[in-house]
Amino acid sequence: MTQHHHHGPGSAHDEHSHLDEMDIRVRALETLLTEKGYVETAAIDRIIQTYEERVGPRNGAQVVARAWSDPAFARWLAEDATAAISSMGFTGRQGEHMVAVFNTPAEHHMVVCTLCSCYPWPVLGLPPAWYKSAPYRSRTVREPRAVLAEFGVTLPEGTAVRVWDSTAEVRYLVIPVRPAGTEGWTSAQLAALVTRDSMIGTGLAMPAASVKASADASAAAASASTPAAGSA
Repeated sequence: MTQHHHHGPGSAHDEHSHLDEMDIRVRALETLLTEKGYVETAAIDRIIQTYEERVGPRNGAQVVARAWSDPAFARWLAEDATAAISSMGFTGRQGEHMVAVFNTPAEHHMVVCTLCSCYPWPVLGLPPAWYKSAPYRSRTVREPRAVLAEFGVTLPEGTAVRVWDSTAEVRYLVIPVRPAGTEGWTSAQLAALVTRDSMIGTGLAMPAASVKASADASAAAASASTPAAGSA
């Protein structure tokens, strides 16, 4: 079963389908500085990549980890995601009106913006290129399971898929299912399991074993780089 949810009038999308005055100014300034050699395009790309893959998603991962470990916060997040997320210090443009949708074994949520690229910057950073692409924006609504499969996600036939359409008024954050075997884990350990894609709905949280394996590998590398006692 697949359902598509759209909130807000179409005009809201139209407002964000074109660059606003600030975006135009920023792009003009970037072009000017690049042409004069004051900044490098590669450096700008690295900064953008940081916000896409590290800074923003880390914020969202903290929200998810707290929801997994704090039932009272999870209830608050479900009732008023904007306030709950704001209480953790994650606020700003593109995050003024948030809704959290919780995955369960019976229901899986995906987020798309069918007409532009509305995205919750404070918790996920900048949207990846594929999120803004026309194929993702159109196919997610028509064939969500096929899109999920391309991301490496295969759901049981009995799991319903619900697609949420972001607008200028509302941004969505998917709370993935908590992996098994994580009872008693700290918030930091839980957050390490949360990926950007799992908070969009195109991925799942990583299994507990993946973090343990990574920790073991790091410990082994640190041990190997430590000189033996008495060595020159």
